[in-house]
Amino acid sequence: MIDDIKKDAESRMKKSLESLHANFNKIRTGRAHSSILDSVTVDYYGSPVPINQVASINVEDARTLTVVPWEQNMVPKVEKAIISSDLGLNPASAGSVIRVPMPMLTEETRKGYIKQARSEAEHARVAVRNVRRDANGDIKALLKEKEITEDEQHQGEEAIQKLTDKYIAEIDRTLESKEHDLMQV
Repeated sequence: MIDDIKKDAESRMKKSLESLHANFNKIRTGRAHSSILDSVTVDYYGSPVPINQVASINVEDARTLTVVPWEQNMVPKVEKAIISSDLGLNPASAGSVIRVPMPMLTEETRKGYIKQARSEAEHARVAVRNVRRDANGDIKALLKEKEITEDEQHQGEEAIQKLTDKYIAEIDRTLESKEHDLMQV
């Protein structure tokens, strides 16, 4: 029973870490990366669709993305979607190819992105701690129903704490790496 609780807690903590990685991919570092456009949706015949389902996105060089819509009539819609996104990008279309240059980051914007990254990391830490709280509550419920002994409860709570420490350390390493990327000019 405790193993089931531990497995569930680990899978939920892993999801929190994956969510953090996804959120970090949305934070620009000044270098071109195709995942920057993941949050952009395009109006495709009346319904909002992720940009990667109507166009191919490639990294042309360190500072430029190329977006090639699969249908010629989608070029203006894709361009408009990139402009209207909150990413602060200014695409330029040349025929059927849309080039998206990555603007240089100022010191002020870098610090703002670092603040955003730290906030995302703190949300992930809170999520991991909430999973720990839930798992420990489940273990205490088993003890209360006399399905496990007090020793098993302590062992279970120690195992959950080790998991928590592992995932918090991983979140901290991920944040440190992101901060390093953001501060590189």
